[in-house]
Amino acid sequence: MNNLDKYKQPLKPSNPKDALGVKKAPLSVVPMCVVAEIGVAMLEGASKYGRHNYRVVGVRAGVYFDATMRHLIDWWEGEDIDPESGMSHITKALSSLAVLRDAQMQGMCTDDRPPRSKPFYPALNSAAAAIVDRHADKSPRHYTIADEVDQ
Repeated sequence: MNNLDKYKQPLKPSNPKDALGVKKAPLSVVPMCVVAEIGVAMLEGASKYGRHNYRVVGVRAGVYFDATMRHLIDWWEGEDIDPESGMSHITKALSSLAVLRDAQMQGMCTDDRPPRSKPFYPALNSAAAAIVDRHADKSPRHYTIADEVDQ
């Protein structure tokens, strides 16, 4: 049995569509509440810039990378809701990535990423592993947003 077999739904032998349908893109595995939130965020963009404008006028990858990162950083720093839209920063980041990916798929994305850098993660991962190993005997308390003190 391969790893994916455990996720397969049993076929209904009386329905010949089952054998074909289970081999198509499985949209039922995507959380629909997230899709619906992205829809609202995309409506905001459509209201500001025009529906599907990114498919016609195109996008620059850097603009959408920057927007995504700003939303993720704001969320990471403890701001759950984007004050401008009233929506989750995570949803806004996903929406930016959806536009970017669609523009790539439609051939409407200007790839303005910088030249590729030399690999840097192997050395950083080794350094991080050495730090963790060096301090393996310690048990510091790691604080989270739940520990926040009113300022």
